[in-house]
Amino acid sequence: MSEQRSYPRHVKTDAGDIEIRLMSPADEAAVLAFGKGLPTHDLLFLPRNISEPKVLSAWVKEIERGAITSLLAVRDGKVVGCGTLVRDPHSWSPHVGEIRMVVSLDVRGKGVGRALSQETFALALGAGLEKLSVQMTVDQQAAIAVFESLGFKAEALLRDHVRDVDGKTHDIVVLGHNIAQVQAQMEAYGLPGAVQH
Repeated sequence: MSEQRSYPRHVKTDAGDIEIRLMSPADEAAVLAFGKGLPTHDLLFLPRNISEPKVLSAWVKEIERGAITSLLAVRDGKVVGCGTLVRDPHSWSPHVGEIRMVVSLDVRGKGVGRALSQETFALALGAGLEKLSVQMTVDQQAAIAVFESLGFKAEALLRDHVRDVDGKTHDIVVLGHNIAQVQAQMEAYGLPGAVQH
């Protein structure tokens, strides 16, 4: 069931031409610059602060190890977004993947996040995952709408789950997508091609 996607891919968005490609160790400095340019609040729905060099170093090691796959959205040689698929084949949930995504302020609302989320979702399909989750702060309405348009549904609200640099806590919403169930329903209705990747 596993199918490899080829990168780079090019998409036209309202923010201009975007290249979507796999992140590599050579991207560490560019991704660190991207992370440092993000509003602090946006970093809260990522499990770690990607504006910290040591966090980025560990992230690159995880990519090299094959534990995570990260896609970068690049415009004019500058990273403007990142989508990551995290899975742990040795856990009790080897069939589950988590999507982490963030885009820079200057390209929001211009289709970059949508393109990146669709590509990350396609990676999950290609990996044969049966369920996906994504989490973000509850005020990230545009991001929630993008994932809902891909079939994700709210599954949990984690109150006071993250603490920002000023010590203020924020709620996190967890969205889930049961890929296996949706595929089974489509096949039952004679629509197996509707979930192609």
